[in-house]
Amino acid sequence: IGSVAPLTGPQAHLGKDNDNGARLAVEEMNAKGLMIGGAKIRFELLSEDDQADPKTGTIVAQKLVDAKVAGVIGHLNSGTTIPASKIYNDAGIVQISPSATNPKYTEQGYKAAFRVMANDVQQGKVLGEYAVKVGARKIAVIDDRTAYGQGLADEFEKAAKAAGATIVGREYTNDKSTDFRAILTSIKGKKPDLVFYGGMDAQAGPMVAQLKSLGVKANFLAGDGAQSREFLKLAGPAADGVVASSPGLPLEKMPGGKAFADRFSAKYGQIQIYAPYAYDAAVTLIEAMQRANSTDPAKYLPEVVKTSRQGVSGPIAFDEKGDLK
Repeated sequence: IGSVAPLTGPQAHLGKDNDNGARLAVEEMNAKGLMIGGAKIRFELLSEDDQADPKTGTIVAQKLVDAKVAGVIGHLNSGTTIPASKIYNDAGIVQISPSATNPKYTEQGYKAAFRVMANDVQQGKVLGEYAVKVGARKIAVIDDRTAYGQGLADEFEKAAKAAGATIVGREYTNDKSTDFRAILTSIKGKKPDLVFYGGMDAQAGPMVAQLKSLGVKANFLAGDGAQSREFLKLAGPAADGVVASSPGLPLEKMPGGKAFADRFSAKYGQIQIYAPYAYDAAVTLIEAMQRANSTDPAKYLPEVVKTSRQGVSGPIAFDEKGDLK
């Protein structure tokens, strides 16, 4: 089973979190001594590093196809998941992403593409409505130009405007940058009462700290990419009062959250964000193979489609697009 995430670079802590979530699932399923096709079976996780880069994502996807993996858990980012999904689809390999939230991923009509968390149409809408509900009227929006960050920011902007807010500025950065003073100075002059950021923790942390150091009084709101321990570390005291959304239940509210956290942290340390989802994706894949009595994607795909199980993160079942019901 292939597992793909950024294992190097600014998002490596998130990538390793995903990889370890899938690894724990594979280890636990192997410990059960499963039989498939009349023989005892042992699963192996083949980990690849896509560096959160779309081009690298397609290269490692082809590598996994050539290695004839039985299925793929990944990728972490929407920007890598979407281009890689074509390669897996063409090869007839089932792909379940634990954390890619851009709606385009499942709108391509690929029969073997699934995700185990909410998408950004759902998340962005809730964020936009929430911003106005807590009193934001003048909002500045920043995104990192990735499929995830820009997609989430677009949905947020749409919902915030519909709820009556004014967007006083829209700025862009990238997913490698750590100095945002130029765009934040421009935003400061527009006197927003809220700044929304679409992107990951490696940028959100320093951004909040720089916002405070420039004396911007606005509240800061972000999506799931900023809801990590790493964000708290990078932002320091500036993290106080920051709000971020989660496209699923918080760990302590997940049906299997506490037990999973205990097992995971005993082996791999503290959970960042998506490890429970990567675990659920891997178990979902393996259980579909069990029910089909085959590791051939063509044979077990119908079982993935019919999935109805209780995961660590909540109930897992897919709609006709491959989105979580």
